[in-house]
Amino acid sequence: MAIISANNDPKHYGNTQFRYGTVYIIITFVALVFLNLYCSNACQRSFYQSKRSEVTARAKLLGHTLEDLEVLSHDQADQIISSSSANDELFIVLFDKNGQRIFQNGDTGYDTPLLDDLQKAFNGNDLFLWTYRDRVTRSEIAIPLYHKGMITGTLYVMETDPVQGALIVSLQRMILSITVVLELVVILFTYIFATAFSRRTRSIMGSMEILKQGDYSHRVALGGSDELTYLADEINALTERLETSERKRRQFISDASHELKTPLASIKLLTDSILQNADLDPMIVREFVSDIGDESERLIRLSEKMLSLTRGEAQENEPQEVILMEPTIARVVTMLSIHAEANNVTIFTDLRDDVPILVREDDLYQIAFNLAENGIKYNVPGGVLQLRLKHEGGYGILIVEDSGTGIPEDAINHIYERFYRVDKARSRATGGIGLGLSIVRTMVDRNKGSIHVESTFGQGTRFTVRFPAYRPEGEQA
Repeated sequence: MAIISANNDPKHYGNTQFRYGTVYIIITFVALVFLNLYCSNACQRSFYQSKRSEVTARAKLLGHTLEDLEVLSHDQADQIISSSSANDELFIVLFDKNGQRIFQNGDTGYDTPLLDDLQKAFNGNDLFLWTYRDRVTRSEIAIPLYHKGMITGTLYVMETDPVQGALIVSLQRMILSITVVLELVVILFTYIFATAFSRRTRSIMGSMEILKQGDYSHRVALGGSDELTYLADEINALTERLETSERKRRQFISDASHELKTPLASIKLLTDSILQNADLDPMIVREFVSDIGDESERLIRLSEKMLSLTRGEAQENEPQEVILMEPTIARVVTMLSIHAEANNVTIFTDLRDDVPILVREDDLYQIAFNLAENGIKYNVPGGVLQLRLKHEGGYGILIVEDSGTGIPEDAINHIYERFYRVDKARSRATGGIGLGLSIVRTMVDRNKGSIHVESTFGQGTRFTVRFPAYRPEGEQA
């Protein structure tokens, strides 16, 4: 038995490994990019919330100090703001209630989007804006100032934080590195799994290519326990059945050729004897011609048997009929009565316990004819052949029993094999070719029946054939 290796390269139908691997890599890459963006945005949102709380608290604290002033002025604001060193890193602008800028502690050198739009703050609303640009975070806040319930001005505060910006850059680089490493790992494992899958698939395809060439001794060998292993096991099981069928086919051809060659050789020998001896005695010629006739009949029987066997295997879809067995069995008995009389065999029948069955009538005739014919051929002079019908347990049963020579125990398991004969010398004497029981088994199986044999060597044989009794739809058993 040969084993298919995984290196067989069958006909190229497209690189499944590359196609599916590429698709998987693209999907994972897109997923990782979205994950990267999500993590980056989540970090920035976290920094935004943290910085908003911090800057708002500082602005509110400074605002409370300025709200003690009834009228805002540059000198007073400068004195209050300059007195606190905690405000040195803040860019502060102070507006009066009319929106006029009355204090500014320097120049930021940055764009100040919120400073250009303070209308809402002038109306008594807090404003906050957080931006990240050029590796620096900028937080801007504008809050209204009140004195005794009246708006006295607006305070604008901006803080720049390069440390927070550097931290964002560091986190983004770390997330990007992790993303790149994960994608490389995905690519590596995708290549490994895709290569393994492709190798296993090619092993199966290579096996199919060899099977197409008719070599059924090959087997595909796959490890594991996945769907491909199951597929390989099914292919191997199919291959075993094909190998068995091919072996039986070759054996059948060999046996058929051998069976055909023997009578043909006899006919040729007899005809040559007649043709080569012009002064041959007429009685001998007549005897030779009679032998030629016997051999011709043997050829006809062999051809008919093989045709019946082939037809029984091929016509699986031929429609069945609902029939009683008694008329068909009675017809078989009538046809074989002369043959039984010539062999001094008495036929007894009991066909009363009949039941309708679903079967092909020609098949039933062939089954009964072959079993009864064998019961006559292999009987003893003065022997008995019995054919009985029974209805038992939802089955129609045909029993064919003879009082003949019986079948040896070691031959019971081979009697349905083609061209198998228990007693070859007697089979040739009676015209047997070893196909009758093979035909019976084929026709019983294709009509969903069963056959059982019981035999005692030297005492007789009984065949029991069962067919399911026919019941119309809806009828209770």
